[in-house]
Amino acid sequence: MAAKSKSPQNKAQRLDFPTPKGILLAIGGKESKSEEERPESQEENTSFVSEQILKRFVKELQGKDPLVLVVPAATNDPEPVAREYVKLFRDLGVDTVKIVDIRTRDDAKDPEKIKLVDKAAGIMLTGGDQLRLTSILGGSLFMERIKERYMNEKFVVAGTSAGAAAMSTNMIYKGEAQGGMLKDQMSATAGLDLLKNVAIDTHFIDRGRIIRMAQAVAQNPGCIGIGLEEDTAILVKKGMEVEVVGSGLVTILDGMNISSTNIYEIEAGDPFTIYDLKMHLLGNGKTYTIPAFNIEESDEND
Repeated sequence: MAAKSKSPQNKAQRLDFPTPKGILLAIGGKESKSEEERPESQEENTSFVSEQILKRFVKELQGKDPLVLVVPAATNDPEPVAREYVKLFRDLGVDTVKIVDIRTRDDAKDPEKIKLVDKAAGIMLTGGDQLRLTSILGGSLFMERIKERYMNEKFVVAGTSAGAAAMSTNMIYKGEAQGGMLKDQMSATAGLDLLKNVAIDTHFIDRGRIIRMAQAVAQNPGCIGIGLEEDTAILVKKGMEVEVVGSGLVTILDGMNISSTNIYEIEAGDPFTIYDLKMHLLGNGKTYTIPAFNIEESDEND
């Protein structure tokens, strides 16, 4: 009998922090390929995804007649984006879909909008500009309620493109579209911190973003880099158990065993060096376990 394949993972001990009961679905996006609609800010990227991924989102929802919230806060033109998602979800059998129009930080503390989070089974953060999204939602009452439900209930939080990039601890929000090999060619800040010890980047292969992700990992090797190609997603349970969903590849960059890097020594504008950066490429249905931190277990127990 053939041996079962193991998902690639580090020998890492778990930190003693609460395990989320909810589910994350981070989607790499799939937008028009015209040059006019490919700004680095992703502002015009509406990122509609395939039925396979959205069907999985719907499958994970709890309860009869589940309420789904569509939050287009990442874009400055939210109405057409939100309406399209309402149609997509209703076509998939979700009858109750509401748009939560949040354009300012005042909107994000509206009690009526927070009550909708209490009633929902899942939420979709649409594409656009991830820095806009975190600037509006980060630290807000609306976002804190989402986190509470995600930590304590089987609540599903999905995000596509900007909505996916903002989920992680470290968030890449700017960089050279086909570069990143020079120090300071990419910029990162704090994300919404739904997914610990991870940095997510989207449109990963299509836009040649592997080098800028490598720079992000070099700056913080304890952070796993996850690159999502278009029409491809990761479904995350327990805050660490990853399953790939979709037609493309997920790229994992693991820097925990980097032997050396010169990222801290070189000047801005110089190319950086990394030795022993590990990479995994995962297709549909494959799994991966996000390590909690970089202390290896002893090989004596192997």
